[in-house]
Amino acid sequence: MKIAYNWLKEFLNTDWEAEKTGDLLTELGLEVEGIHPFESVKGGLKGVVIGKVLTCEKHPNADKLSITTVDLGDGKPVQIVCGAPNVAAGQTVPVATIGTELFDKEGKSFVIKKGNIRGEESHGMICAEDELGLGESHDGIMVLDGKLKLGKPVGELFDISVDEVFEIGLTPNRADAMSHYGVARDLKAGLMQRGINLELITPSVIDFKVDDTTMKIPVDVLNKSLAPRYTGVSISNITVKESPKWLQNRLKSIGINPKNNIVDITNFVLHELGQPLHAFDADQIKGHKVLVKTLPTGTKFTTLDGVERTLHEEDIMICDAESNPMCMGGVFGGLHSGVTDNTKNIFLESAYFNPVAIRKTSKRHALNTDASFRFERGIDVNLTKYALKRAAMLIVELADGKITSDIQEYYPEKIEDFPVVVNYSNINRLIGQEISKDVIKNILASLDIKVQSETDQILGLLVPSYRVDVQREADIIEEIIRIYGYNNIDFSYKLNTSLSYTEFEKDKYENILAQQLVSQGFYENMSNSLTKPEYAGLTEHLNKDHSVLMLNPLSSDLEAMRQSMLFSSLENVAYNLNRQQNNIRFFEYGKTYHKYNSGFTETKHLSLIVSGKQFENQWQLSEQAFDFFYLKGVVTGLLQKIGMQALVSKPAKSDIFSEGIGLYHQNKLVVELGLVRKNLAKEFGVKQDVCYADVDLQVLFDFVQKYEMKVQELPKYPSVRRDLALLVDQKITFGELYHAAFQSEKNLLKEVDLFDVYEGKNLPEGKKSYALSFILRNDAQTLHDKQIEVTMGKLLQSFQNQFGAELRN
Repeated sequence: MKIAYNWLKEFLNTDWEAEKTGDLLTELGLEVEGIHPFESVKGGLKGVVIGKVLTCEKHPNADKLSITTVDLGDGKPVQIVCGAPNVAAGQTVPVATIGTELFDKEGKSFVIKKGNIRGEESHGMICAEDELGLGESHDGIMVLDGKLKLGKPVGELFDISVDEVFEIGLTPNRADAMSHYGVARDLKAGLMQRGINLELITPSVIDFKVDDTTMKIPVDVLNKSLAPRYTGVSISNITVKESPKWLQNRLKSIGINPKNNIVDITNFVLHELGQPLHAFDADQIKGHKVLVKTLPTGTKFTTLDGVERTLHEEDIMICDAESNPMCMGGVFGGLHSGVTDNTKNIFLESAYFNPVAIRKTSKRHALNTDASFRFERGIDVNLTKYALKRAAMLIVELADGKITSDIQEYYPEKIEDFPVVVNYSNINRLIGQEISKDVIKNILASLDIKVQSETDQILGLLVPSYRVDVQREADIIEEIIRIYGYNNIDFSYKLNTSLSYTEFEKDKYENILAQQLVSQGFYENMSNSLTKPEYAGLTEHLNKDHSVLMLNPLSSDLEAMRQSMLFSSLENVAYNLNRQQNNIRFFEYGKTYHKYNSGFTETKHLSLIVSGKQFENQWQLSEQAFDFFYLKGVVTGLLQKIGMQALVSKPAKSDIFSEGIGLYHQNKLVVELGLVRKNLAKEFGVKQDVCYADVDLQVLFDFVQKYEMKVQELPKYPSVRRDLALLVDQKITFGELYHAAFQSEKNLLKEVDLFDVYEGKNLPEGKKSYALSFILRNDAQTLHDKQIEVTMGKLLQSFQNQFGAELRN
């Protein structure tokens, strides 16, 4: 939000420098993010002086150029080459001297330098009005009054507005400070606390008068909850024209382009007082009556920007007597009811609309205007009529209009100030030091908060209705301390703390895991829990019906709570790949969300994702890509770090993997990991291999809480490992081989693992190679070679019979 300092000074007559005022505003909670200079003519015409053309002759080498001699008042005439058709000897003209910085219409600067034009020297530039930013004409140079003193700065001849503009980072709760008046009101309270008591000056409307009542336009509000207060007045015989310079400069200083006097006045009052206004062409109001109502869903309405919009049944609409929509109340005007250059009569609206309704309409139609910004946060209902009078008087003054109706007002139930009770002891407790009661009451009075009743310990207060953010005791205390000054609170060098004990600290174990991952080169990332609902349809193990959907999503890309950590991880991979970061190691703590018939669930996960090469290119190291086995080693190391040793691997159930396993502990799935299906990765624009692991932190934490270190005897008899390299069809999965192995041998077989997969050259078409390891052990005696050979033969026979597997040499 932009606040012009000179405009602010119209409310408070202060002589403080802008920087000092900015510091105080920041202390008051209106954070000044920057102070920027403003000049109505950019550059301020510095270096442009009054000169007199002494001689003017045709350029010998150019038909359209003239060579002039110009007196700049210093007794040393200079030669300037000029291309203007109207330049002549004897003229008094504005001259940009060498070194002067001028600006074009786009704001780009150029510096006047000594030049050589077609063989003739030029020591400056005789200027047209558009070159100086004083107008639009480029027909010729400006010709000034011949009586002006030569050498005098041209800037002194024109009313160039100079100001300093505060850029305030306004927090959403401070609806009361969305105008110059609101900021001045806060600044007055802050200055008063610092011993400077200034009067808050407000524009007078005492001279508001109705000239006649020949154009009365009645108002009928059909839903008082949507428009608790609505006022309007008719103004006739106006002249729509350019605004005076002072008004244009006020708007330009805060970044608003002037349009015409009527629109500029409504914008001026909006930023002056914080009250949005709207001017209707009264001759376009059929039946000369205004209805404030809603229209059926599906009704078409063309807004001021020429876009046809489909209305919702909750949109507040300003309609004529025939219920034709003219304006989207509090949000945006209509194409056919606004003020044009030909408008002669207007109906001026000033209202207080329901903030919730305005916010819904604004979001529903993606229309964010200065008016909706204020209405949806809550304006001061008591300024509605005052602002209408202020604007009407300006229109009478600047557009030669006449007020031709009484103020039409709908305000059936007054919005009252609301009571809050505050305890002195709570004030001192929350602030951390005792503040005298008189100081507290003075601060409250400076904020227009009235003391209704008082005891030794209690204050009964009445908070003005425009302070929609001050409704609790804690809010009152916050107001007191921000005006009192956070910097005035004594700082204690004594540190007090309380030690809390919890039986189980999840953060501790999350940090242990994170530190291990970081030490292995992983980066932690944090993703939005909101995502696209369509992602749930990319895999069969998720269901769109289980998505938790937002009632009022910011966009279609943020419409559902995520059911899986994978998709946001793939988005992060794609984002980095698109920026030439090809070797990726990420981990993330986050939650997934599901909606079932039994209710909503959210589960904490740790996700890991790797892609690319394990090492950057080095002459000492051979290139090695991240693969399934790398990620399995990382995950196994994490689980062992917290004591989870006896892990059993089984084929992954999730279809997100082309090859994957699940690691189980006591028959509970702890983690699934594997190579992400290529067609799934390509949905996100990722073409290289991606390995992903999803750790269920709840299972992990349940184990940690119950975990007790136990010592058990090692197996008395040794285990034996045997490997098989099998050639199988492409469609055969590790899971099928895994289950077939245990069905074939239930006694001696302890573990089955996959340690290599090969697809490529030297293999028959449609085939792939699996390298499996088998751990055999007899807990009663030592295995001998014959038992081992029989067992391995039985396994191989089973694979051959069931899957047509071949032993690969």
